[in-house]
Amino acid sequence: MDLLTFPRYNPNDIITHIRNQILTGSEAKNLSKNDLFPNPKPEVLHMIFMRTLQNVYGIRLEHFYMMPVNADIMYPQIVEGFLPICNLYINMERFLPVCRINDFQIADVINPKAKRTARFLSGILNFIHFQESRREIYMEFQWAYKSALEKIQQLQTANQEAAVKLEKLDTIPVEQKAEFKQLSDDIQELQQLLNQDYRQKTTALQEVTSQKKAEVAERTRSLNQLKVTMATLKEEQEQLKSKIVESPEELKNYKEHMKETVQKLKKTKQEVIEKYEGYRDLVEILPSCQLEVQLYQKKMQSQGANVERMANISSEVRNLEDQIENGQLELKNAATDEMSLKRLVNAKREKLSTAEIRIKKKHEDVEQYKRTVFEYCNRVQEKRGAVYEKVTAIHKEIQQVRLKVQQLNENTEKEKMKAQVSRNSPLSTGEES
Repeated sequence: MDLLTFPRYNPNDIITHIRNQILTGSEAKNLSKNDLFPNPKPEVLHMIFMRTLQNVYGIRLEHFYMMPVNADIMYPQIVEGFLPICNLYINMERFLPVCRINDFQIADVINPKAKRTARFLSGILNFIHFQESRREIYMEFQWAYKSALEKIQQLQTANQEAAVKLEKLDTIPVEQKAEFKQLSDDIQELQQLLNQDYRQKTTALQEVTSQKKAEVAERTRSLNQLKVTMATLKEEQEQLKSKIVESPEELKNYKEHMKETVQKLKKTKQEVIEKYEGYRDLVEILPSCQLEVQLYQKKMQSQGANVERMANISSEVRNLEDQIENGQLELKNAATDEMSLKRLVNAKREKLSTAEIRIKKKHEDVEQYKRTVFEYCNRVQEKRGAVYEKVTAIHKEIQQVRLKVQQLNENTEKEKMKAQVSRNSPLSTGEES
């Protein structure tokens, strides 16, 4: 025991731990340090050992006063006073090796010493602390198992609710299936028609606008060229004015040439105006086309809203599927935890069942022991009755013998008196003569 397999407590700690963990009520209040240190009182130590055995093994108080069945004792009345100490020593000798104490002796119960008692109590307190810590861990396992079961039930209910919601979202009522199918077909057809019409009109408008833009660009380019020619003609006119000759024929030819150019310019201007009016008519027709395009855009927007709605519903369905998958994963994890906890609980239950079987066997042994003790007591009582009858008969014989002896003594006294009288009578007659 020099290896210190458990911590050694000082006397104050031993007293406080015994008060808090072993003794209860008035026993804990009345316990003082002087009861154990420096000179332990045997009756106090016996009480502490008995309470320890009651807490650990559930041994009741009357078990310490029962006679062992496996021993044939000649005179049990002699052993009755020593029986509690003997049973206490037997039980403590079986219990203390569990506490890593292997040198317990009967002298430690009858005549305890302070150092050995402190070591024994330290080992017992260490075992009680270990027992309490294991009990707390077992209760934590039990609480975790219960919480895991509750969580599994919650996940199962949530999984069932999500599955019901998913079925409701996936399944269409019977009375609305035909309508839903017809609406979906109509929506698809309308969407296809709108897309085709929109593409055709947009392509036609784009072609018309591109043509008109090209024509406008050509007209502007020709107009710019005419402006340039007008400017050049004006410059030439100015130059010609300076160089003009007074000859009427040249002037007349020049005027005719200028008239022809002016007529050409008027014709080109008229053509430009006509084209401008045609463009203006096209521009006036454009708002009606834009209204139709806006109507088609509104229809496309409503169709897009329906598509978004379907996308939202599908996203909700995917979210619910993800939640169901997560719930199933959590359920699997909880199932694995449940299996591990079940294994632990089964192991604990097996240990408890073995302990219960041992306790039951001990109870049966105790009951058998009680029955044998009662039978033995009855036999002892019967033997005692027979012995008592023999003793009473012997007492009667002794009294009879005493009476006979007394009668004999009385008869001898009478004979002595008669002898003395007979002896005295011849002496008196001799003296008279």
